[in-house]
Amino acid sequence: MAKAEAITFEAAGQEVRLSSPDKPFFGDVDPPITKRELAEYYLTVADAAVIHLRERPTTLKRFVDGAAGDFFFQKRVPKGAPDWLESATVHFPSGRSARELCANDAAHLVWAVNLGVIDFNPWPCRRADLDSPDELRVDLDPTPEASWDDVRRVALVARDVLRDHDLTGFPKTSGNRGIHINVRIEPEWGFDDVRRAALALAREVERRVPKLATSKWWKEERHGVFVDYNQNARDRTVASAYSVRPVPDARVSTPLEWDEVADVDPAAFTLRTVPDRLRDLGDLAAAIDEHAGRLDALLDLAARDEAEGLGDAPWPPHFRKQRGEPKRVQPSRAKE
Repeated sequence: MAKAEAITFEAAGQEVRLSSPDKPFFGDVDPPITKRELAEYYLTVADAAVIHLRERPTTLKRFVDGAAGDFFFQKRVPKGAPDWLESATVHFPSGRSARELCANDAAHLVWAVNLGVIDFNPWPCRRADLDSPDELRVDLDPTPEASWDDVRRVALVARDVLRDHDLTGFPKTSGNRGIHINVRIEPEWGFDDVRRAALALAREVERRVPKLATSKWWKEERHGVFVDYNQNARDRTVASAYSVRPVPDARVSTPLEWDEVADVDPAAFTLRTVPDRLRDLGDLAAAIDEHAGRLDALLDLAARDEAEGLGDAPWPPHFRKQRGEPKRVQPSRAKE
């Protein structure tokens, strides 16, 4: 069978080439979802998707053989990128830097899909000030023994903790096994303080539902739903709203109303169903920029924790060991 020729999309005033448009990207779906259909999805949801991507450096996560194939992260915009492509130069904990994509309109989305990008993973800051995040991210990551109902219940507790500390959370399915809650904040704090606030939040959620939630970083010490405070460290990213995830049924990370969380089924939100939901309901997180809050109350909570002997917690592996960071220890084993 002859290989399909490249096609061209008109997007945001640009002509964007898409090679191998008929290549299956989700082969387990009937009929299979092709690279063309993935690009068309992003064109359909572009206005909403870009709200959550605009001006944010974004790592390219490339699946050149589709969702079931191998992937690799490409932090640098490749040579030969079009002149109109928007980008930002970011600096990593290693001291290195890279020019990363800023997906500011539909043309950028299609350009990225042509490289094999399925989901978009932006930084929590904008290129005007790359040292001051404007988003705190609550990533609820279930351990293997946790149920989906556990995730939903912990999400509602996290909502209450945020409200009790003068912040507004916007929930969305992760598109996989978890729930994300994005919290717009004033860009007045650096990454370390935002992470410190997120750690305080994680510990408070754990205090309120200790059987359901954990703030423990080491996997062998976790139970239930892990509240991943380290997603707020520099150079950590999560899939953005309306990103298609590389799972067999092409689920989408989908914004929710809080009233939906208790009963939500993430399998209902896929590349083929979300456009209709968006058309009917609009972007349920569209107003996030209107709810920028302050971290003062969470940072006060962090100070109280520290005064009671709860210091820093482990950082991601690619960070240098921080002063006062606890050593990794194997969890104690209770006798049967």
